[in-house]
Amino acid sequence: MPRPALEAGALRAAAPSVRFARAEDAGELAALSRPFVRAGALRERPVSLYAAQAADFLVAVGPAGRLEGCVGLRVYPAGPGEGGAPAGVLYNFCVAGHRQGCGVGAVLLRSALTRARARSLGALFTATTGGGRLFQRYGFTSTTASLAPRAWAESLDPRRDARILARAV
Repeated sequence: MPRPALEAGALRAAAPSVRFARAEDAGELAALSRPFVRAGALRERPVSLYAAQAADFLVAVGPAGRLEGCVGLRVYPAGPGEGGAPAGVLYNFCVAGHRQGCGVGAVLLRSALTRARARSLGALFTATTGGGRLFQRYGFTSTTASLAPRAWAESLDPRRDARILARAV
């Protein structure tokens, strides 16, 4: 039986697969992030840093094999005297312009939440210069830097005026 021809937007609408990033993805991670760096939404990171921190990243891979989105998840141990579980920070969360609004961000965020649960994290934090609607749909709420992992909170650039969001895992 012949298969019907794909419509022009069919491949574009296909759900991406998610996998862990590899060091060889560093150039693509940097390229994917570049428009967000130019817009002031992300910090600039050299390709070498993406390669060194590739294990932090989940990537959404489109039907053509290209990266369509990424999110880093860094784990911070509970601080001295804090007790409890370690916390995670989501960072460098971005989706290629042509895939925004297609569910790629939601797929990545659900995957990051699954990874956080598998690592027995107590909470997840993120900083956003945008509205944070996607995060809010997944239970993130506004919080203060004092509740976040100290090393991460101290690394935030106050000039970016980012909102800090958190949720229990």
